[in-house]
Amino acid sequence: MALQSKHKVESAFSMSSMTDIIFLLLIFFMLTSSFITPSGLPVNLPSSETSDIALQEVTVSVTKDLKFAVNDKVVNRDQVKAELTALLKGKESQVVLHIDKGVPVEYLVEIGGIAAGLEANVSIATKPY
Repeated sequence: MALQSKHKVESAFSMSSMTDIIFLLLIFFMLTSSFITPSGLPVNLPSSETSDIALQEVTVSVTKDLKFAVNDKVVNRDQVKAELTALLKGKESQVVLHIDKGVPVEYLVEIGGIAAGLEANVSIATKPY
């Protein structure tokens, strides 16, 4: 006597709805993520009320222990002007300064003056409150 159930349970699982959900989550996180590229050196940025996002063509970073980097290339303090001159080459560019909040202001003024002397627009990277 062979007893069999009329209702068979299907053990197959359809992944199509799961892939749709994953794809939508991926799009959501890509659209809501920050479009700011981090600088090469770890810098503790100062806070400000307004923090605009600027297109970062050239970045200059200065850490608390006075390490300098131009576009993620670590350089000496004396080489900053030569690197900026080579990168800007007479074209109008945006230079974003990533200066640690523990760095004396004289370094900010020095690098900002070099970039302004090369006719670049200078902005300071900050983090919002």
